[in-house]
Amino acid sequence: MLNPSNEQREIRIAKLKKLEEMGINPYPQIYRPTHTSAEIAEKYKELPPDTQTEDEVVVAGRVKAYRNSGMFMDIYDKDGKIQIFCSKEHLPDSEQEKIALIDIGDFIGVKGFVKRTKRGEITVNAQEVTFLCKSLLPLPEKFHGLADVEVRYRQRYLDLITNEESFKTLQNRSKIIASIRNTLTSKGITEVETPILHPILGGANAKPFITHHNALDMPLFLRIAPELYLKRLIVGGFSGVFEIGRNFRNEGISIKHNPEFTMMEVYWTYKDYNDMMDLAEEIIRNAAKAANNGSAVVKYGDVEIDLDKPFARRSMIDLVKEYTGLDFNEIKDLPQAMQAIQAAGIHLDNEPRNWGEALQAVFEAKVEEHLVQPTHVIDHPKEVSPLTKTHRSDPRLVERFETYINTWEMCNAYSELSNPIDQRERFEEQVKQREAGDDEANMMDEDFVTALEYGMPPTGGLGIGIDRLIMILTNSASIRDVIAFPTMRRKD
Repeated sequence: MLNPSNEQREIRIAKLKKLEEMGINPYPQIYRPTHTSAEIAEKYKELPPDTQTEDEVVVAGRVKAYRNSGMFMDIYDKDGKIQIFCSKEHLPDSEQEKIALIDIGDFIGVKGFVKRTKRGEITVNAQEVTFLCKSLLPLPEKFHGLADVEVRYRQRYLDLITNEESFKTLQNRSKIIASIRNTLTSKGITEVETPILHPILGGANAKPFITHHNALDMPLFLRIAPELYLKRLIVGGFSGVFEIGRNFRNEGISIKHNPEFTMMEVYWTYKDYNDMMDLAEEIIRNAAKAANNGSAVVKYGDVEIDLDKPFARRSMIDLVKEYTGLDFNEIKDLPQAMQAIQAAGIHLDNEPRNWGEALQAVFEAKVEEHLVQPTHVIDHPKEVSPLTKTHRSDPRLVERFETYINTWEMCNAYSELSNPIDQRERFEEQVKQREAGDDEANMMDEDFVTALEYGMPPTGGLGIGIDRLIMILTNSASIRDVIAFPTMRRKD
C-alpha cells in the first residue's frame, strides 16, 4: 500500500479548512457538465490555432497537471484530457483565490469559453471554477506511477487514475461483454440468471468453495458452472438461453486463473457442436472488432492472431498423431496407451485411469503449446466428458470441442447429452471417481436426471472464459489486468 506522508495530508487539510472558511463547500451534492473532453475535441476539431470562440461550456474532471501556479491545468474525465487556462484577465480575485487552493488529484468544475492555443491545443478559458471534491492524499508521482504491481492490484483506483492502459482495458472489457450479449440476443437467445449457491456440485470438474446456510442448516457450494440449471430451462421450453456471470473454483492462482472468474454459457435448441463452432467464431470475431476499432486481427505480445478467418477444426486424435506420432485410432486400451507413451518418452504429470484420460493427457503435454492461431479441437474421449453426446461415428468419443487461441483453452462446447439413462450412468461413473478420491468429479444430481426424463430436445452448448478472451483481445499479460479487483492474499 502507498503511504503518503502525514505532512502532505496536513497541508491539504489546511487548504480544505481555508475553503470552508471562505464559505465554499468542497464536497457539493451535484454538478452538471455540458460537454466531455471527447465531445469538445470532436466539435472543435476544425478550429484553427490561436482562435478564441464565444462558445461557453461547462466541464469537470480530476486535476492531473498544474503549471505556472495554476494558470494552466489539465483535468481528465472519462474520455481524456481538457486543458484549462486560468487567466487573471478572465477570472475575478475570488476565483483566483480558489486556484491557489487546488492540488493535483482534486475534482473541479470549470465554466468558460473554448479556444485553440497558438500551439494548437483545445483549451477552456476559465470564467468560474467550482470545487467538486478536495483530495486529501497525493497521487503517485506522475513519471513513475505505480511501479509496484501489488499496489496496482490492491489499490486499483490509483492504478486507474495513473495508468491510461489499465483504464482502457476495463473500458474494453465492458465493450467485449456488451458485444457478446448483443451477438446472442440478436439471435433470439434469452439472457437469464441462475443460482450461485448450489446444493449439489456439478456442471464441471473442479474444486468448489463450500459455505453453510444457517437458516436451512445445510452446506452449499459456490457454483463452479451454471450448466445444469441452464439446461433445466431448456427442458422447461426455452429455445435458447445464456448467462454471463461469476463462477468460483477453489484452485490455484496464475496469470490465467483467478478463483472467481466470469463465464458465458449458452444453450441453443436444435443445434449440435458444429453449429456451436460457428457461434463461437462469430462471438469472438465480433468481440475483437468491438475492442479493436473494427479489426479482428489482434496482437498478443509479438504474435499476430487472425480472428477474421475461419478457425481450424482438428480432431484431438489427429493432433496427437501429428505432434507425437502416437495414433490413438490404433491404440485400443490403457495398457497399450501407456506402453506407447513410455516408448515415446512422454512424461505425464498424472497417471491416466483409462484410454480417454491417456489421450487427453498426451494432448495437454505435447499439443496445446502449438495451438497459437484459433483452432477448434474436436471429438474428445468419452471418459473425460460426462455431459456430452456420444460421437455419431465413434463410440469412444463424444461430440465436443475446445477452442484454443494463443495455446490457451478459450471455449468448451458440446452436442449436449439428452438421454437420461445415459446421463445417469455417466453420473454414476463420476460418483465412483469421487469416492475413489477425485474431489473434482461431479456428484449425482437426481433432479437434473429427472428433468431430462421429461425430455430435452437436441441442444448445442457453449462456454467461453470471458477473462481469458479479454486478455487476448486487450494484449494483457495477466488475468489480474482484466479483472477490476482480483483475488489477493491479505497483507496481514
